[in-house]
Amino acid sequence: MPVINFLTPCIFDSGALKQLEVTAKKLGITRAFIVTDPGIKAAGILDKVVAALGTAPAGIFAETVANPTETQAKIATQAYKDSGADGIIAVGGGSSMDHAKAIGLMASHPEPLENYAAIIGGAKKIGKIPPLIAIPTTAGTGSEVSIGMITTMENGRKETFASPNLIPSTAICDPDLTLGLPAYMTAATGMDAVTHCIEAVLTPTVNPPAEGIGYDGVVRALGGGWLEKAVKDGGDPEARWHMMMASYEGALAFVKGLGGVHALSHAAGRLHEKKLHHGTLNAIFLPHILRFHEGAADEKYVRLRAAMGLKAKADLGDAIQDLNDAIGIPKTLSDIGLTAADGPGIVEYALKDLAHFGNPRTMSADDYAKVYETAL
Repeated sequence: MPVINFLTPCIFDSGALKQLEVTAKKLGITRAFIVTDPGIKAAGILDKVVAALGTAPAGIFAETVANPTETQAKIATQAYKDSGADGIIAVGGGSSMDHAKAIGLMASHPEPLENYAAIIGGAKKIGKIPPLIAIPTTAGTGSEVSIGMITTMENGRKETFASPNLIPSTAICDPDLTLGLPAYMTAATGMDAVTHCIEAVLTPTVNPPAEGIGYDGVVRALGGGWLEKAVKDGGDPEARWHMMMASYEGALAFVKGLGGVHALSHAAGRLHEKKLHHGTLNAIFLPHILRFHEGAADEKYVRLRAAMGLKAKADLGDAIQDLNDAIGIPKTLSDIGLTAADGPGIVEYALKDLAHFGNPRTMSADDYAKVYETAL
């Protein structure tokens, strides 16, 4: 059984951002370095965070790209060091939070970054990083309480890094920061959270607390209908609260691991020129992977149907596809710019991804290729 660590302090409620100043002081952060992205800055959320901090930050890096890269992390790490900062505040979705973790790791550990990759046992080399406060502005990745981060490396691989030392010192989850998030981003990030919950449940690793949390995330997002409600009405505070909780739960659950959906999504997401959204990729791949694993985890499929509010023998893949259609997720990979020519490389990298090893049924290169073809 893996180490079960759900001890990350998390301030969770509408208006929680007001606790930023006191939280920073408790962590000894007197010169904060804020990591965010251009969209958060343009939306005015960065200004709200600076105001809540109460003191001027030592530095701000607001250029985080989607699917953060090792190259950009090197630039931001140097900016962090030059600023004289003593802690980091991550504001945004999974990209900003993962980027902040990379900055903290690189600022406190010797290069190269690839030495710390989970696939080669790098977790044991990861020690303490500077204090990190994570403030999510989407309800999807759950990176604010996750042991992991994802970075696209200069060698072309999209690598997973995992260690309890990468869990933010404190998470501030304020659903109000997601009010008004566009419908499509609500849908795509919401499906990221749903995929985390479902894949965490299905992976064979034994961790009953994490699995139970995963089921509750599914109940909340799908059984309770909160994802569809949040997409239909971006100003619904109750829907936003439940979806941020589902996202939080997804990250607590995937301490168990993930599976083929994420292996494929990570492999596709490394294609920078495509500018693919991770949650959208997960949503498109999920129905096909669920059909592939039908029969490999029967008891879990029964419980997932119940959690989703489905009939006893409903097809989970069909149910997720129907949901995708209802909330405006593109139906195929072709719709988001992937082609048959991209398939071999995606399959190659999926087989090397850490999430690949969490499948309830072993997947070969041919299996991934067939899933890709069907999803295309």
